[in-house]
Amino acid sequence: MLLFRLRFGYPLPSLVSRRSPLLDLHRQGDALISPYGGVSTPDSTILLVEAFDPVQIEYAAIRSHAAVFDEPNRATLSVTGPDRLEFLNRMVTQELKGFAPYSARRSFWLNRKGRIDGDLKLINLPDLILIDVDAHAAQRTLAGLGSFIISEDCAVEDQTERWHRLSLHGPAAAALLAQLSMPVAGSPIAEIQSGHAATIRIGTSEIIVDRHDPTGEIGLALLIPVEHAAAVYESLSTPWSARESRSITPSSDLARRIGWHALNIARIERGTPLYLADFGPDSLPHETGSETLNDRVSFKKGCYLGQEVVARMNALGHPKQRLVGLRIELPSSVDAKSNALGLPDMPQAVTGTPIVAADEPGAPIVGAVTSSCCAPMLSQAHIAFAMVKWSHATEGTKLWVQLDDRRLPATVRESLVFWNR
Repeated sequence: MLLFRLRFGYPLPSLVSRRSPLLDLHRQGDALISPYGGVSTPDSTILLVEAFDPVQIEYAAIRSHAAVFDEPNRATLSVTGPDRLEFLNRMVTQELKGFAPYSARRSFWLNRKGRIDGDLKLINLPDLILIDVDAHAAQRTLAGLGSFIISEDCAVEDQTERWHRLSLHGPAAAALLAQLSMPVAGSPIAEIQSGHAATIRIGTSEIIVDRHDPTGEIGLALLIPVEHAAAVYESLSTPWSARESRSITPSSDLARRIGWHALNIARIERGTPLYLADFGPDSLPHETGSETLNDRVSFKKGCYLGQEVVARMNALGHPKQRLVGLRIELPSSVDAKSNALGLPDMPQAVTGTPIVAADEPGAPIVGAVTSSCCAPMLSQAHIAFAMVKWSHATEGTKLWVQLDDRRLPATVRESLVFWNR
């Protein structure tokens, strides 16, 4: 089973190969492993864990305690020099005035046509700014930003081979990390708020932490020197061999090691779209949903690359399509058995599944599913993100998901958020 497919039809950024320093540990733990985004070529392979245990057990760890996920699919760029903040503020969609050290903000990096070349998280530290970006978009972002440095005293560099990223999710995530670490600078980990950052030490490793909550639970991203990644991962988490059984309750208070499937379910429930899955390099910011747009774009700041397109769209019109949340109705006769991963084995609207305007032969296609899951927090309701034509993106609009042998009715929701604590 593939983790998901990079969205059909995208002019994909540069594809890369990257090996997680934890890959041998994952294989020792009998992990199911697949290429990130279904992309595996001689020149491009990033392997992610799909699951260690039945997915419902891993998902339960996110909602009830703490879960840790390995993220070799993320890249890290650095911006250094005294002009770094002023330069970036002229480049990206987010306002960076008042961007204090040890804080983090989301932003888009656009091209001249206003399309999204990178979905960024900027982490401001006292002597540099780090950029977290999808590994497949890193080289495009690096080259694009670098080409605009003319007289500014700053530099953009790829630091991906120096750092490795883990993410820790769950209501106990901050307390667990605070217990296992020593503070160095920034926000106290036990009290860290969304959009804030800190530096901590675990053993001999100094780690950069920032908080964003893609699952609706506490979400902490850990940027760790590559040579210390395995030791930190083992200190945070319970390996399969140390568990009494593959039960929901682990045999220690450490985080459970999880794969992409559990995290994907939780992020869809929370309404967190993913670059290169739900929107991509052919998307305009206004197509990504109001929550995503407002989180990444300032409509009050001065000029930045692609601003004309964004401002014109905001003032005079609307995009041709928009990402929406869909609640899909399943036939009452469906028996929701589980497959080998513990996922409901029922009709699924996978990435690229067409959406039509009516339940009749020849009905026009008005969009396509980008991500979907059965949501445990909604009694296993079938939910999805979908990119649909603007004329069909209004809350309450009835659409139909076209599977091979049937059409399933679906209703457009008010927002992308299906559930939030």
